[in-house]
Amino acid sequence: MSAKPVEELIKEWEREQVRLKGMLQVGDTEDWQRSPCFAGLERVGGVDLSFIKGDDVKACAQLVILSYPDMKLLYEDSQMVALDAPYVAGYLAFRETPSLLQALKRLEETKPALMPQVVLVDGNGLFHYREFGLACHLGVLSGLPCVGVAKNLLQVQGVVRDEEHFSQINALQKGGDTFPLTSESGRVLGKALRSSDKSTKPVYVSVGHRISLDTAVRLTHSCCRYRVPEPIRQVTLEEESAREIVGSYTSLSGAVSTLRRANCVCVCAHTTVYSVYFLTHLNLK
Repeated sequence: MSAKPVEELIKEWEREQVRLKGMLQVGDTEDWQRSPCFAGLERVGGVDLSFIKGDDVKACAQLVILSYPDMKLLYEDSQMVALDAPYVAGYLAFRETPSLLQALKRLEETKPALMPQVVLVDGNGLFHYREFGLACHLGVLSGLPCVGVAKNLLQVQGVVRDEEHFSQINALQKGGDTFPLTSESGRVLGKALRSSDKSTKPVYVSVGHRISLDTAVRLTHSCCRYRVPEPIRQVTLEEESAREIVGSYTSLSGAVSTLRRANCVCVCAHTTVYSVYFLTHLNLK
């Protein structure tokens, strides 16, 4: 954990956020984004970082790559990491982005042909306190188009979970219906999307980097078989599996034994951190 006082860190983060925000691109930059059926889009990534219950330092960073449009798993990487930055509301990206960037770097170094053309981030982009959330950070620093897809509403800039908000949710009649998330200044920072006919609870979509809001919403909806888009749903499933297996053991040998039976490989101890890499077709002896 950082030895700097939190107040000093926040000042540094504010300066860095302003610098990165100057590099943000809001709008479609790729040919596939302008196609009604996303012609040319073949690989969609999903990322998330979640914590073992009762531990706010160790976390599971996960990346999956799915084929588009059939949403078949092409690649997965799951790693237990130790976070250096403290948790400060509104500055979550400084805590989580480094581990997610490392996952993308491992993919680029080992299987560059599978690099995603767009990444769906379990979190927010422009729909943020300072209009620069995790999806924006990851997009600017990786250079990849990114979309923020949050499962829960971040109450920010005048958007609150009140009677009007629930009324707007109830007005969503079918999958694909949306309503804007409009700040007190009148700026549309994202959209609530009813992603499935079977689910009445929306997800909250916002621009991360190098994509327009309308395209981000269309893409998110096209990736949905259930309420949560498949790249994020799959990444969450893999995280839960890794955390349940590793978090239930106090010894490395016990975790290794179970991971072998679960068709996982290479659990390495780095002080108190376990690194877990999933390989689906490896024959462990």
